[in-house]
Parts: sequence; structure tokens; C-alpha cells
Amino acid sequence: MSQEDELREVLNETAKEISRIYDNPRTWQSWMIYLLGRLEEQARDENPAHIGSFTEMLSALQDGIRNRLRTGGW
Repeated sequence: MSQEDELREVLNETAKEISRIYDNPRTWQSWMIYLLGRLEEQARDENPAHIGSFTEMLSALQDGIRNRLRTGGW
């Protein structure tokens, strides 16, 4: 199994666990923000220059969410 497959499996299990504990999707927002905060810390700790790339990723994510709301698909 590749590292990407392993990570995908971990994320799938994490999503299931969040859903199991918190059955209202509205409450998942805090976990999404928590995850983004940890990823930002990782980017900063790995290389402070990555903060710009992280900010660009947030902008692209925002666009992806807007598209999801408009079209109904990822």
C-alpha cells in the first residue's frame, strides 16, 4: 500500500469517527478548522517560506468550496 493510500485510509477512518461522535454535520466545522490549523503549523515548522503556499492553498480551497456550493460536486 502506498503512503497516499495509507493516508487516505486514515482520513476516511477519521471522517467516520467524527461522523459517529457528532452526527450533525454543522458541528464538523470546528474539526475542519482544527485540521487546517494543524496543517498550517506543519507548513510553518517545516519551512517558514511555505506559509505563502499555505495561504494560496486556502484561497484555492475557498474556490473549491464555492464551486461545490454552486455545482453540487467536488
